[in-house]
Amino acid sequence: MNAVVDTIPGDALAGRVVLLTGAHGGLGNQAAIACARAGAQLILSGRKVPRLNRVYDAVAAAGPEPLLYPLDLEGASPDDYAQMAERIGDELGRLDGVLHCAADFAGLTPLLHTDPAAFARAIHVNLTAPWWLSQACLPLLSQAPDAALVFAMDDPARVGKAFWGGYGVAQHGLTGLVSILHAELASTTVRVSGLQPGPMRSALRAKAYVEEDVHRAADPLRYAPACVTLLSSAGAAHRGQVWAPAE
Repeated sequence: MNAVVDTIPGDALAGRVVLLTGAHGGLGNQAAIACARAGAQLILSGRKVPRLNRVYDAVAAAGPEPLLYPLDLEGASPDDYAQMAERIGDELGRLDGVLHCAADFAGLTPLLHTDPAAFARAIHVNLTAPWWLSQACLPLLSQAPDAALVFAMDDPARVGKAFWGGYGVAQHGLTGLVSILHAELASTTVRVSGLQPGPMRSALRAKAYVEEDVHRAADPLRYAPACVTLLSSAGAAHRGQVWAPAE
């Protein structure tokens, strides 16, 4: 599987500054390492600092030394995201890409029995917070000659079924968000796209498929090259699309 990542051009993201949320998750971790190998200067964001530090070490060994920006999407306000964007501009002078990999899923529950606070949290962490962060970063992204705003998302057809609750609703919202943002930014230098990986071995999936054989789902590493593609100039081919790479 490592050979897949090694096929990424070593300079695909050279000179680009990329903010990655959910950097200590399954896809986020592998995407961070792949982006570093492709030359990106990364800002790694996540809420679990010890795990974020481990990702930092792996990324620093793979490419340019990253910056850490711990942040809990559940509690962060629009002002917090504005401050983040301002600090990135002050410290790095540019932002060429944002990759949203953060996600929250509490488990399969009938909507009728879902705690209202849990439903609100799922909508906020998986949909509202990514938009707030994107909105704060758009002025900085728009200064780049070729910028990418990428949302990792689940298959709406799969999570639109019974018991997926607020998480499933939020995934449908992300699909709409990509479409609307693309329409509004089509004439700008900011590309908007979605990434819909296939089934991956992750803590999130384990909550939904408790008895599943772990080997039935792909290692998140399988989709790391797609993250690099969408953040690089080659991502123009997927502008305005939700890309589901072949497994």
